[in-house]
Amino acid sequence: MSSEQQAILILWQRVNTSLSAFYKLFKFFGSAQQALQATGTDWTDLGIHAKHIERHHHSSKQQDSQFIASILSQQQAGAYQLVFINDERYPAQLKQLFDPPPVLFTRGNVQRLSEPQIAIVGSRKPTSQAQKITFDMAQYLACAGYVITSGLAQGVDAQAHLGALSQPTEQAGRTIGVMGTGIDVCYPKQHGALFERIIAEGGCLISELLPQTPANKHTFPRRNRIVAGLSLGTIVTEAALQSGSLITARLTSEQGKQVFAIPSHIDNKNAEGCLHLIREGATLIYHPDQVIMDLSSQIGSIIGSQFDNQSKHDSNIDKIQQSKSKTSVLTNSKSTTAATMTLETASTLPTTMSVAAHLQPLWVHLTWEGQDLDALITKTQLDTPTLLSQLMELELLGTIEQIGGRYKRL
Repeated sequence: MSSEQQAILILWQRVNTSLSAFYKLFKFFGSAQQALQATGTDWTDLGIHAKHIERHHHSSKQQDSQFIASILSQQQAGAYQLVFINDERYPAQLKQLFDPPPVLFTRGNVQRLSEPQIAIVGSRKPTSQAQKITFDMAQYLACAGYVITSGLAQGVDAQAHLGALSQPTEQAGRTIGVMGTGIDVCYPKQHGALFERIIAEGGCLISELLPQTPANKHTFPRRNRIVAGLSLGTIVTEAALQSGSLITARLTSEQGKQVFAIPSHIDNKNAEGCLHLIREGATLIYHPDQVIMDLSSQIGSIIGSQFDNQSKHDSNIDKIQQSKSKTSVLTNSKSTTAATMTLETASTLPTTMSVAAHLQPLWVHLTWEGQDLDALITKTQLDTPTLLSQLMELELLGTIEQIGGRYKRL
């Protein structure tokens, strides 16, 4: 560990993991080492909280050395790993946050942090239907190559992690749990077995908080911003109007990412948050393929590189189908008009597709964003009947779709 990394840990402890105080000092002085060498008066001039200044004033080199020695000892004993913001293992997507964690404490497979992720969040007391939907969604998306990220809470979070873990051996462990406590604190206590399973099967647990930090009402909104920050998009399967899941959804939207919500009965108080999100512009979904289609343009080659070919993807999906012959992704027993789809009947999204030679001149002009007929006629110089005929061929192949008069790649 470099001297600057040690200084980052000490400064992180001295400001009691306050992100605003840490970055105010770090940016003004240019490094953690310089910030630690500054006087309490310098800190006061920057508007740092009095308790942080008092802690800085009463600190000693001996205390700092003992703190670093304790961290190093636990790290060497395998209790956790450290990933600093300037480390190549640090997830690039987190650096896009306004206030990225300066250091991450991790347990398990750190490689997961750099893989494409989808967050799944929701109620701590979900209905049995929501639990099943969450499990199936996570299982399907993990099998399709995504890592499922959630907050390790009871209810929907737990089902999301368990669904991601229920994979064939070669695809196991595609989940990340973001903790609202120190990395060595199991919360909730009954999730000890889940924590150990995530680590043992190739997943990862992370926290920005110092070891031994207990749970409190302030730590979980911080966790939510990391869940949103790590992921390409967030799925809310069931949530009340006043819930942490809606905070995660809001943070996802503020970060310019897509929020997906699963609809429910209008008299389900436990799902009013999802209905509110849909009303406010979240994408309504009833099958995970819809999430894959919407996010495919964001990850492109990343997902493609994780699979040798389509047969491998299909093989994994088949294993799920065989083990759960009647798995329903969304059922609505009270409403015959609600959309219903099963994993058995849903088509899987191809990762590779051959386009015939006569369609190539059109194919190269099609984009993920979508274009209308006039734009495509201008670009391809094709007459309207020929263009429409070729577009229909591509639609039948499942390589494009038409929405609102605009044609876009899948």
